[in-house]
Amino acid sequence: MVIRRTSHAVYDTSYHLVWSPKYRKQILGAEIGRRVKGLFTEIAAAYDITIEEMEVCDDHVHLFCSFPPRYSIARVVGMFKSLSARTIFREYPEIKRQLWGGELWEDGYFARTVGDKVIAEMIRKYIEHHRKEKEQGSQLDLFD
Repeated sequence: MVIRRTSHAVYDTSYHLVWSPKYRKQILGAEIGRRVKGLFTEIAAAYDITIEEMEVCDDHVHLFCSFPPRYSIARVVGMFKSLSARTIFREYPEIKRQLWGGELWEDGYFARTVGDKVIAEMIRKYIEHHRKEKEQGSQLDLFD
């Protein structure tokens, strides 16, 4: 963890955030998943958010990030969701047909604060494991 500074604060905060597309639809694969990653990176840069780890799975996203205390967790999640949804719907209008309510993301999210290096390292390993599992595929090999 790194001590960060703004003009009025010194902070060391990290959060593990998780949320899903509406109806837990598996719409974040391949091209759209890469675009969501890119958007999250752009949003983070624009709002002074540091993303330490990120994984975009087909049906949910994980962010391990740090942001200034002027932002609430709800506001940060809201920024990622609303700004990314607007762009995804504009660039991939076919996604709206899969989501009846016209919303990209579920209303809820999971948030966990991370307080020390043991917990932080556990979350990093969890996200890395998730990435490796996705890369290897969860399909069983019956005929090896």
